[in-house]
Amino acid sequence: MVTLSKLYTKTGDGGLTRLGDMSQVPKTSPRIDAYGCVDELNAAIGLARCNGAGPDEVLARVQNDLFDLGADLCVPQAEGEEERLRLQPDQVLYLESQIDELTRDLAPLRSFVLPGGRPAAAWLHLARTVCRRAERAAWQLADQEPVGEPALRYLNRLSDLLFAMARAANDGGEADVLWEPGAGAAGEREDA
Repeated sequence: MVTLSKLYTKTGDGGLTRLGDMSQVPKTSPRIDAYGCVDELNAAIGLARCNGAGPDEVLARVQNDLFDLGADLCVPQAEGEEERLRLQPDQVLYLESQIDELTRDLAPLRSFVLPGGRPAAAWLHLARTVCRRAERAAWQLADQEPVGEPALRYLNRLSDLLFAMARAANDGGEADVLWEPGAGAAGEREDA
C-alpha cells in the first residue's frame, strides 16, 4: 500500500527529482519524460472513460496497468535487482486478446481513419496519440538505458487497442471519418 502524507516536499524546486529507487535525476531526464508521458496517457484514458468510451472494464484495467508501467519505468533496471514491480508479458497478451475480440466485428478499412466521428471515438483517438508519444519516449529511454521488453510492447499494443476501441465506438467503424487523399488540394476544391 502506498501512503502519501504530504503533497509537496519542495525537493524538486531545483530541477531535480527522485526516482523509485531514491536516486536523484534532472526533471529533464528521458526516464522522467517516459513515465510522465505514461501518466498523461492515463489521464487521457480517464477523460475517454468519463465521456462514454469503453468497454469500461477494459479501460479500467488498462489504467491500473499504466500505473504498473509507471512504477516499472521509474526504477532503473539493475543486475540482480531486488523484486521490483515490472510489466509482465501476460499484460501484453491481455491487450492482444482484447484487440482480437474487438476487430472481429469491425467494418473493413478502406482508408486511413481521421480522429473523430462519435465523441467517445474522438477521446479514444486522442488517448491513442498520447500513447504513441509515450511509446516514443520509452524507446528514447531504451536507447540510453535498459527498459523491459514487455513495457515497450505494452505501449505498442495499447495504441492498437485504443484504435480498435475508437472504431468500435464509431458504430463498429461505420461512422469512421475516412481520409480522402488530396481532397483539400487546390485542384480538388469545389470553389476553385
